[in-house]
Amino acid sequence: MCGIVGIVGNTPVGQSLYDGLTVLQHRGQDAAGIVTIHDNTFRLRKANGLVKDVFHTRHMMRLQGNIGIGHIRYPTAGTSSSSEAQPFYANSPFGISLAHNGNLTNAEELKDWLYTYARRHVNTTSDSELLLNILGHELQQAGNIELTPDDIFSAITNVHKRVRGAYASVALIIGHGMVAFRDPNGIRPMVFGKRETEKGTEYMVASESVALDANDFEFVRDVAPGEAIFFTESGQLYSKQCAENPNFCPCIFEYVYFARPDSTIDKISVYGSRVEMGKKLGEKIAKEWADEDIDVVIPIPETSCDTALQIAQTLDLPYRQGFVKNRYIGRTFIMPGQEQRKKSVRRKLNAISAEFKGKSVLLVDDSIVRGTTSEQIIDMARAAGAKKVYFASAAPEIRFPNVYGIDMPSANELIAHGREVDDICEQIGADKLIFQTIDDLKEAVGIANPDIKMFETSVFNGQYITNDIDQSYLERLDALRNNEVKELSDKNADSIIDMHNEGAE
Repeated sequence: MCGIVGIVGNTPVGQSLYDGLTVLQHRGQDAAGIVTIHDNTFRLRKANGLVKDVFHTRHMMRLQGNIGIGHIRYPTAGTSSSSEAQPFYANSPFGISLAHNGNLTNAEELKDWLYTYARRHVNTTSDSELLLNILGHELQQAGNIELTPDDIFSAITNVHKRVRGAYASVALIIGHGMVAFRDPNGIRPMVFGKRETEKGTEYMVASESVALDANDFEFVRDVAPGEAIFFTESGQLYSKQCAENPNFCPCIFEYVYFARPDSTIDKISVYGSRVEMGKKLGEKIAKEWADEDIDVVIPIPETSCDTALQIAQTLDLPYRQGFVKNRYIGRTFIMPGQEQRKKSVRRKLNAISAEFKGKSVLLVDDSIVRGTTSEQIIDMARAAGAKKVYFASAAPEIRFPNVYGIDMPSANELIAHGREVDDICEQIGADKLIFQTIDDLKEAVGIANPDIKMFETSVFNGQYITNDIDQSYLERLDALRNNEVKELSDKNADSIIDMHNEGAE
């Protein structure tokens, strides 16, 4: 999962891009980058690390210009070296820089096509660089020195025809402006807003509405599935539906885990959806566990807090904060290596013994992916004196890999793959385990926007909305996402990125 921002302003946008990335930091902690345009030249800074560590005063002073884009990243496959950091750049045509959130499912086919037909070279394993070069090729077909909005929309239309998968992207085109576009299924989120100044209207696009809030931009609307919006350097706005058959099918896991609770995505409050998840799950617990002796409901901070509170209210039970979170440790789910995730759980959470001692506790988490974190947290609860430890997941069992930009690991690493609830319960060491049903999850999220008839839920049911995923694809994905391969790739990459880092400085 990644986060993107883009601004067309009347004054320098570097600080606003930085602020937007900072509030989207939860979407990726591996790398960050910003590119602006000044004097018809790209100004770029990108590197591995958190936003606050990548950008120092000397970098921000160089990021001049009234138009720019930014990106924060975590890797879904391949290496996490800084050579994969975004935004990416291509010099033809005009000069283009692109930032992308998502994953292209036909990346191998696209890479072959780019080499044999478009005669374009990609220098990384990133599908985002593929997307950049495909966009560049399609823009070049216009054959014009000056691109019109129709030229840009025609290029995006052809991108949609050629590319499959999930992509919310924003690109700068030297001498023209900024274009934002979303895949025809609307899998990954994108919003845009505006801000009125004395010099005129400024525009911003971002992965979540919270980035608009942080910069005092007024939310206008979500970018529609398949839509492209072109913002000229002078602040004119053009939009067009560029997909032949757009299908509104956003990723439901955004609401379960990734997005901030203060964001609104596709007209759905993330906070409100999590409260509804708690209501549905609380009702299920009341029905199926009526005879269980639960004393207290305790969330595993922080994503599950809103859900757990609603569960407690539904069950008429006390709600307590039984774990203290170290806010200086990143989100373990999106850390690149399994060993790093394991070590981080104990550093991230500490139990308050008084809330556990002698009690039967119901722990609530947003989801269970590998099960490693859940197992360690249950061990912590028992060590703190819990008499019994029940466990509730706001999401259904995650049984299948994600192919649309979330680092759901290979199927063999998923604790629910090939296991039933009782087996999972035994694996993580809980006294009892309950999951949200997929129908209840859909209803909880979709109640705020009845226009959404379908959600992307492949991690739960193995049904991939792009209809291009078969077993051979999943086997190739498994090879890419195997932790041992990924960690080895990272080590090998360290020896070849010194020159890149020097250039990025």
